[in-house]
Amino acid sequence: MLLFIAVLAGAVASTDRTEDLNRLQDEVSTAFSKLEPQTIHTAEGRFKYDYLTPGGYYKGSMWDWDGFFIGCHLTHQSRDQAKYLKWWVLNFTNAANAINKDGWVPAVLLADRLPSAKPHPLFGMFTVKPFLAQGAVIASENLGDYEWVRPVWDSLSPILAYREKTQYDPKWGLFFWETAMQSGEDNNVVLSNDPKDRNAILAVDLCVFQLREYWAMARLAERLGKKTEADAYRAKAISLRRAMLDHLWFAQDATFFNVRRDTGQPVRRMSGSNFIPLMEDLLPAVDARSMIRRYLWNSEYMLGPYGIRSLSKQDRGYNNISMIDPYSNWQGPVWINTNYLYFLALRRYGFNEEAAKVAGILARVVLADIHKWGSMHECYNAETGQGLAPTPEQAKDHVFPGFVGWNLLIQDMLQCETRRDCLLLDWPGKN
Repeated sequence: MLLFIAVLAGAVASTDRTEDLNRLQDEVSTAFSKLEPQTIHTAEGRFKYDYLTPGGYYKGSMWDWDGFFIGCHLTHQSRDQAKYLKWWVLNFTNAANAINKDGWVPAVLLADRLPSAKPHPLFGMFTVKPFLAQGAVIASENLGDYEWVRPVWDSLSPILAYREKTQYDPKWGLFFWETAMQSGEDNNVVLSNDPKDRNAILAVDLCVFQLREYWAMARLAERLGKKTEADAYRAKAISLRRAMLDHLWFAQDATFFNVRRDTGQPVRRMSGSNFIPLMEDLLPAVDARSMIRRYLWNSEYMLGPYGIRSLSKQDRGYNNISMIDPYSNWQGPVWINTNYLYFLALRRYGFNEEAAKVAGILARVVLADIHKWGSMHECYNAETGQGLAPTPEQAKDHVFPGFVGWNLLIQDMLQCETRRDCLLLDWPGKN
């Protein structure tokens, strides 16, 4: 009888949770239907195609992983909207062709001018992050058309080659960011912005993104009838995966660490970027689940009351300061884009209840934000749920600008939980 009551209680709790997520899904969908259009802009200036950029604080510019995540969200909402992800790729490849022929293209493009091909004192060369081929595959799969890629194949390949030339260490078989700023996690403590320490750290997250880019290039080549290139990119993916497990995985600590190129010593700090490999099938399930239980889903480390932190609570640098200039703060606050990747990791390794909790927590955070401000923030205080940058004080006119971008992915998490309609950022033949 006691067992029956326990089972019944569990069923009721599950029903209540499902009803709550369905309600949140409806509320988020309604709110986002008004905000989402802010991310789509008509072609102008140097952008030949309609372009994607975060709504609010940013205008007249196009960004690498911001555009990728916004494009993936739009694709998930309607397959025909995969055209925006396609156009995001084409705007970047057009810029690469206009700037030079060696594959360099910056992470940020401006509608009104071409960027200077000179190192920025803070950013360095700030080359585009490895998402373009992934965007091309996801767009092509949803549009049912790969042929649009054929004319730009000779632009995509040099972009990868440029990264191999400038951010790859053959000694380790791994990739490195030039600076923390280049990674997009602007002040990540497991990287550096010290001009005397550029290119110094082999980066877990970059290696994962590059691994996915190799698999994506292999898929593109395969569908375009380029067997030799497809085989070559698969071989590179396999080699990079092996190097990651050999040099970045520390079994005794049950985690990945960034590693210094000069000494081979791990950067033993628990940042959110350490967990990016969990979105992929790199580890045996027992090791991945151990890493999740020990650190990611542990309130003493990464799990905060309002989402998954960007830095462990145990770290000496942990904080929730509202920053945006010259850095955004990745030393504690909750960021929606990486929480989405952790959500995918939780689902990959069977933490379905935990994934649902993350989706629900984040939904409540942004709904409260929208109710108060009419828009959202870039990141959130992990301990209070309050929106951080950009604030009115940080805006030139002291009016709250809002931020509508990769935080739209909360809707995708809820759809995955309530409708089993999941965009998992994978594609046929991957791995």
